Amino acid sequence: MITVLLLIASNTFMTFAWYGHLKHRSAPLWEAILLSWLIALGEYCLQVPANRIGYGRFSGYQLKIIQESITLVVFAVFAWLYLGEAMRWNYAVSFVLLFAAVAVAFIGRS
Repeated sequence: MITVLLLIASNTFMTFAWYGHLKHRSAPLWEAILLSWLIALGEYCLQVPANRIGYGRFSGYQLKIIQESITLVVFAVFAWLYLGEAMRWNYAVSFVLLFAAVAVAFIGRS
């Protein structure tokens, strides 16, 4: 559980690092890059421990799949609340298909 919580927190940082500047397009690019790198440092401080703690309980593949599925959920919330973008039907269907792929990755996990 701690792995998943750390991954949620790290993905929140990374989503802001990668996409937060889109709302402030008038800022110079160098500022966006610098601020993104500073935010990403926080992401790494959470992501690395999450992977260290989770590896063994989960395989490397499973950790990556968990991380990517969390990224999708965090981004969907971010795009809706921060960027003000609506969820379209085709995005929702693609998310369902991606989560089906996640389920397949965990079949047979003991």
